[in-house]
Amino acid sequence: MCKIGILFENRDFEHDVYELIKAFYPEAEIHTLYENAEAEYDLRFSVERDNDSYIIKYERTENLSKQETEQKGVISADILSKENAGCGIQDAHALRKENKDNIKYALYQLLVKLTGRTLPWGNLTGIRPAKLAMGMIESGMKNTEAAREMRERYLVSPQKTALAITIANREREILKDIDYENGYSLYIGIPFCPSICLYCSFSSYPLKVWEKRTDEYVEALCREVRETALMMKGRKLDTIYIGGGTPTTLLPHQIRKLLDTVGEAFGYEGLAEFTVEAGRPDSITREKLMAIREYPVTRISVNPQTMNQETLDIIGRRHTVEQTKEAFHLARELGYDNINMDLIVGLPGEDIHMVERTLEQVRELAPDSITVHSLAVKRAARLNIFKEKYQEMSFENNQEIMDLTMKTAYEMGMGPYYLYRQKNMKGNFENVGYAKVDKAGIYNILIMEEKQPIIALGAGGSSKLVFDHGQRIERVENVKDVSNYISRIDEMIERKRTAIATWL
Repeated sequence: MCKIGILFENRDFEHDVYELIKAFYPEAEIHTLYENAEAEYDLRFSVERDNDSYIIKYERTENLSKQETEQKGVISADILSKENAGCGIQDAHALRKENKDNIKYALYQLLVKLTGRTLPWGNLTGIRPAKLAMGMIESGMKNTEAAREMRERYLVSPQKTALAITIANREREILKDIDYENGYSLYIGIPFCPSICLYCSFSSYPLKVWEKRTDEYVEALCREVRETALMMKGRKLDTIYIGGGTPTTLLPHQIRKLLDTVGEAFGYEGLAEFTVEAGRPDSITREKLMAIREYPVTRISVNPQTMNQETLDIIGRRHTVEQTKEAFHLARELGYDNINMDLIVGLPGEDIHMVERTLEQVRELAPDSITVHSLAVKRAARLNIFKEKYQEMSFENNQEIMDLTMKTAYEMGMGPYYLYRQKNMKGNFENVGYAKVDKAGIYNILIMEEKQPIIALGAGGSSKLVFDHGQRIERVENVKDVSNYISRIDEMIERKRTAIATWL
């Protein structure tokens, strides 16, 4: 494994520098340094600043790849200030953004020279490229001007630029009737799963361990629902999303209790969308789907992740491909006309032929939308914790696979409607939602574009309070541990009450 040291003699934009280097060297062991260390590194970067510029240098002790022929390199990025910025830039936030863009532009050029390769999303290290594109368009730029800005300023590939601009325009059309200033969305988390997937880093708990306490959890959750509805009185509820975990780990009577409480507290009138992410096929039954159908739910998910049984076994999803098909057909039989399916590319051992097999079986089912995730292994995932056990497995994702998923989605009558990125994504790609006309997930767009408050209930819920016309965001966190959530529910409610009173 390559060992990289980054010496920050100046700590401006430390996170951005680290993330961009990590994007070029995803498998490297990277150390941030604040003083010269005697430890040996295969590659060492330094970031310093004088009055007029940031100076980035690298030095390496041996060739890291065939492309890397230079032992040393240096590049500089101009520092803008109120005195030399030009164009009348006086706002401190705007100046900081300009300087951040300058240093990332220079560092990217240095890394391209060093490695001999480029990244599909250029020097963008954030998770919301479509939000960037939408902001440009909403500022008055034409599509062609926004595309040029993404290619030239952020060095995004033409293909990804086109994707971001396309999605930004579709998002604007879908959200045109949403009242950002007075509206909000509601997320309700069910943190239980039949088993925990190998790659999962969410707040999920195995149902077998917790099934005797699910009634207690639902009771605490319903209390949070009722109290939060009082806090949000006078605002317009636009979308509800019940996710997890796996919401259908709840029993039918628990589902009814929760949805009755939500209806009584918030009301279901005027919703633009109501999603229940049924999720794992091995948790879906006729009785549960019939219970959900008693309420004005407009959209559900049946999520296979892959249609290759050998991969399902490896990643710990204890269901069969046949169960996925049965759950999907059952939902159609019961009248669900907006069904999403989540897929993951880059799973251990899967090559393009296995992805193609998944896509063909999904095509036969004909869902109304699909969400294609590029595998991202986060620190909490067992796949990362026990990486030695899985190090001999291949994790393949490339542009050919991403092109195949897009081609299949188009052939199924779907177009892209939202995207986001995560850290440590295989291939430095993205997650893309594709949907047929009028079947896009509105909540998915709202959570990514950060246009309005998202109030999150349940263990691990992270509310985003968007205010000052979308210019500021504050978070309010619920504890992740289920026992703590149940015992400290009054504290969770008071956290919310204080934050909503302060910022909204």
